[in-house]
Amino acid sequence: MNFAVELLSEAEEFLDTLDERTRTKVLYNIRKAQEVQDQRLFKKLNRNIWEFRTLYNRKTLRLFAFWDKREAVETLVICTHGIMKKSDKTPKKEIAKAE
Repeated sequence: MNFAVELLSEAEEFLDTLDERTRTKVLYNIRKAQEVQDQRLFKKLNRNIWEFRTLYNRKTLRLFAFWDKREAVETLVICTHGIMKKSDKTPKKEIAKAE
């Protein structure tokens, strides 16, 4: 595993709104992103914000995150919140919220 992931309460609440299969797919993609580098799963949006990406059953889902590198031994990615995208562009207000 390349990094640990922690979900903040708003990210957990977002996952709770999803049906079981969609939630399972999002969590599977997060675990997979911890093992392999793949921009289809985990992509940098700007200098500080990253997103976990899931395309499932014609739904585009994003969980916003940032790196916490205070600990030299283990790197932690903290997920702030999630959205279901409706367009190709990531809304600037969502990036600002993650920051």
